Amino acid sequence: MAPVVAPGPTPGAAPADATRLFDGTSLSAWVKVAGGATSSTPMRSPTGDLVPADWPIKDGTLEVGRGSIMTRESFGDVQLHLEFAEPAPARGTGQERGNSGIKFMGLYEIQVLDSFQAPTYADGAVGAIYGEYPPLVNAARPPGEWQTYDIVFEAPVFRDGALISPAFATVFLNGVVVQLRRPIMGATSPTTTPHAYAPTPAEMPLLLQDHSSPVRFRNIWIRRLSGLDRPGAK
Repeated sequence: MAPVVAPGPTPGAAPADATRLFDGTSLSAWVKVAGGATSSTPMRSPTGDLVPADWPIKDGTLEVGRGSIMTRESFGDVQLHLEFAEPAPARGTGQERGNSGIKFMGLYEIQVLDSFQAPTYADGAVGAIYGEYPPLVNAARPPGEWQTYDIVFEAPVFRDGALISPAFATVFLNGVVVQLRRPIMGATSPTTTPHAYAPTPAEMPLLLQDHSSPVRFRNIWIRRLSGLDRPGAK
């Protein structure tokens, strides 16, 4: 028999086994990132402590600002649910229009961008695996409306420093599949060309990117998937 997981009481609500990363009230699950939008290094105080995240929270939503943030916990294979809204009225063009991003393990980015009737390069649109795969379709809602990401991320596997299996991503944007178990070609940072793998731990933090656009987020939760298909898993 499959293990029992109680679903959320309403569509989009966190199931019983999820870790709530943002419930509308607290950023306790997050810390600040040192450096700019492409960094994935946690910021530390002079005493070596992680610096708590300080993005503004208003009316149950989280607004990008004051540098990128990353989770205190580390994750590998996961299911992520996240809701976001682009600035309204729309501002800027191309990559300057509502830019943010979700970086699994701090390395593998699913793009957040206002792509509603707003052209940009194909693998930089919302729903893209940044710099690698354009979305299968453009399922963006207008700026100001809440949008949903549901993402299954499979972490890369290394053995003795060698890549055994790449990372994979399946992405639903607003209920529409935009990436179907795509094999990620390596860290998606624009400073890493061509994209390639280097050995990493099995689990690393999730990162939300500050790209100087006031994108808003809400209802962020994550489920660990590793082990669910093993006998006796709970």
